[in-house]
Amino acid sequence: MRRLVSALALLLICLAAGCGGSSGGSSGGVAKVVMWHGFIDREGKALKAEVAAFNASHPDIHVTLQNYGNADFALRKVLTGIRAGSYPDIAYLYGSYAANLANAPKVVDVKPLSTESDVNWDDFWPAERQAVTVGDKIIGVPALVDNLSLVYNKKLFDQAGLAYPTADWTWEDFQAAAKKLTDPSKKQFGWAYVADGGEDTVWRFDALLWQAGGDILNSDNTKAEFNSPAGVKAAALLQQMAAVDHSVYLDNGNGNYANLFNSGKIAMLYTGPWDLSGFPDVDYGIQILPGDQSHATISGPDQWVMFDNGEQRRDAAWTFLKWLTSTDQAMKWSLATGDLPIRASQTQQPAYQAYTEKYPGIQMFVDNEENATKARPVITNYNEVSAAMGQAIQAVLLGKAQPQQALDDAADQVNTILASGQ
Repeated sequence: MRRLVSALALLLICLAAGCGGSSGGSSGGVAKVVMWHGFIDREGKALKAEVAAFNASHPDIHVTLQNYGNADFALRKVLTGIRAGSYPDIAYLYGSYAANLANAPKVVDVKPLSTESDVNWDDFWPAERQAVTVGDKIIGVPALVDNLSLVYNKKLFDQAGLAYPTADWTWEDFQAAAKKLTDPSKKQFGWAYVADGGEDTVWRFDALLWQAGGDILNSDNTKAEFNSPAGVKAAALLQQMAAVDHSVYLDNGNGNYANLFNSGKIAMLYTGPWDLSGFPDVDYGIQILPGDQSHATISGPDQWVMFDNGEQRRDAAWTFLKWLTSTDQAMKWSLATGDLPIRASQTQQPAYQAYTEKYPGIQMFVDNEENATKARPVITNYNEVSAAMGQAIQAVLLGKAQPQQALDDAADQVNTILASGQ
């Protein structure tokens, strides 16, 4: 999962100051585009191949890749380059940065460009489009998407005499199965939940909140709504399963849940396609999330952000991004990496069948994008909102607080944050 980094504020300062462009420009009429990314392994190899193909077919544009690392280090590398007056034409950034970048003068608003007929903006999944939209601006082009689905150990279900999860599973079905799949004598748990109080804790709760018909904030992002009856119902489910049934392994944020699932000590996970390669010893199945009023899931889209280094480079960068995120090229990317399709139209491509055969189980994650209809609030102070929610949910999971009181206290904190505009 790819999320938030607080050092972003430094990026805003540098951009607002109008730091100069990166090494690039044009040579002999060729527009030189610099692209920063943090991909390694399969994705890094795939991006190199895509860029090489583009350069070969577009003699008037040359794209140069520069790898800035990943996670926190990646952003620090970006900030160092910008402070040095050398920012790229395109950079891979987390979708959660969109609101913070909205008013930076060097970031290109692609909304006017997104209406071009060959872009087909509505073909991107709804959550992707929401994550990069800030008011009347579009801050980036979808680069990567994921979602949470239910991954389960078939052997443990068979041993317990339980039928496998279906698309009609309710919270009650899920809770009952988790309880039956729990065996303290074997240190075996029915489910796992990341309980470190961070964004991993929050985004799993968000899915439950939406399933119950609730929302994180109100429609204009000025007031907390996660302490609604829907939020309390979602938190009460976590309380019952973790603190009463004791059917939940509470992960401290170190990711050990994946190792325990692979060793047969956890029967079910809410996780995404990024974890599948870590389960070589499990005959697993995948299903959409159990539901209440809906089977809503949550997606964590990332984005390609364009920076303005003058008209020629900006136009060249846009030409490349349109090509890179077109249906044909996006399908080649998914086939090479196993990443989910960023466009719905990819599922109609001739290569799509080869993709689903190459990556067993991936079809369910693709289908589940239809349930990813909402995005987390695209606001500059989402970090603070998440922190308050995370502390409340953690307290409920650990049995240290009651759902209503914990969420009310967090809502008071969030309302203060939103009112102060931090």
